[in-house]
Amino acid sequence: MMIEVLFVLIVTAMATSLLGVFLVLRGMAMVTDAISHTILLGIVLAFFITNDIRSPWLIIAASLVGVLTVYIIELVSQTRLIRQDAAIGFVFTALFAVAIILVSKYAGDVHLDLDVVLMGEVIFAPFNRIEIFGLSIPNALWQLSIILLINIAFVLLFYKELKITSFDPKFAYIAGFSVAFIHYALMTLVSVTAVAAFDAVGSILVINFFVAPALTAYLLVRRLGTMIMLALSFAVLNSVAGYYTSLYFDLSVAGTTSFIALITFMIVFLFNSNGWVSSFVQKTRQKKQFNRAMILMLLNEKSHESLTQEEIMSHFNLTPKRFNRHIDHLLMNEYIEKHNKNYRLTQRGVEFTHYTRIKYELPEMNDHY
Repeated sequence: MMIEVLFVLIVTAMATSLLGVFLVLRGMAMVTDAISHTILLGIVLAFFITNDIRSPWLIIAASLVGVLTVYIIELVSQTRLIRQDAAIGFVFTALFAVAIILVSKYAGDVHLDLDVVLMGEVIFAPFNRIEIFGLSIPNALWQLSIILLINIAFVLLFYKELKITSFDPKFAYIAGFSVAFIHYALMTLVSVTAVAAFDAVGSILVINFFVAPALTAYLLVRRLGTMIMLALSFAVLNSVAGYYTSLYFDLSVAGTTSFIALITFMIVFLFNSNGWVSSFVQKTRQKKQFNRAMILMLLNEKSHESLTQEEIMSHFNLTPKRFNRHIDHLLMNEYIEKHNKNYRLTQRGVEFTHYTRIKYELPEMNDHY
């Protein structure tokens, strides 16, 4: 039964991250936050009508409310009286507040409690089962698998349209693509997927499932097809790692998976080729190379004489530790040689200095000193 929990988690992560790629590219990550909260209003209203927490009308109503949320946000934003982020905050908090009031007032005795709605609990998924071709499987796994297939079919069918409208919506409009249709179709699928993911990860953590794998992939690649495949891979990786970590430490499965997604993102953020650590290392290396090149150029300008340690340190205001680090490197690479306590260029150092000055178009040292 526990392996079924893992399957539900993986399918949930894949279904959400697939659409999350296009949300990230369109700069609509926070719209996902709004949708994941306001669809609760559609669930509540449909439940009051059907009195069935498993009714398909809940998904339909929630999807309609999700699309309505996007429409209201855009309607408010287009007035240019307030910015889009303010419109998102205003609309989703208002609709979500109505849903919370209705749940707490009229649905406190059913499985529509606030803890499950907000946080989700994927370990309960295997207890609600359905018979499919004589095989008993979790209902959540069945629903999310269908939604995953629908999302895949949508992306494959409208791949070109999604790509153009995500990267250049103005060109897409001029070229005759139905920008509005693609936009609202995507938002509808986001709403449906978020509703189905409610039981597994709740309305708060579902935002992480939509956005985190896509953002992590975005840091590594720029080609859309590769980004999609990488986002799905991160979704599976986060799910498997989060699942087994939660079992080992007896933690919330969805919460642990979201935390693993954060760790994965931070690792990529810090250590990718353009990440903070890589940039810091590169800047440090460039600074060292520049300082060593300046020492060589100084010695080259003083080619008729050798310089002492004190003269070089005084010229560049170097500490003994930094001086020794630079000089050891230059000696080891045979750019300079030491006679008694003085330093001067070797022939290799002269050639390297000449090459460096031409490459970076540096002036003569006497121009500055």
